[in-house]
Amino acid sequence: MARLSGLMLTLLLIVGATGLLSAPAMAIDTIESSALERGEQIFNSNCAACHMGGGNVIRANRTLKIRDLNDHVEAYSSSPLEALEHEIEDGLNAMPSYADKLSEEEIMAVATYVEQRAELGWSRR
Repeated sequence: MARLSGLMLTLLLIVGATGLLSAPAMAIDTIESSALERGEQIFNSNCAACHMGGGNVIRANRTLKIRDLNDHVEAYSSSPLEALEHEIEDGLNAMPSYADKLSEEEIMAVATYVEQRAELGWSRR
């Protein structure tokens, strides 16, 4: 029995060392990276004119910087990501609604991109 356990442990170490166990994690990273790239494309096409670099050319106090996003998230009974999705879908003040312009997946992608960039301080990657 001890010999079998040792053999199984050795096989697990070999499989782990070859990276076979990390394949699902790599697939998830690829999907997340792809979604973020799609979110960046959507942001650049639809949002960057008013929100370049996380700013706001219409209302200076409603930026996409983490501090301002957190100040306004309390208006929603949801997570920051869901709050972003709602604002993108419904619009607010001068910001138009994108519910008829973007699919649900596109809205989620751009909201995820904005949240990630805000957490990074809108600095270059």
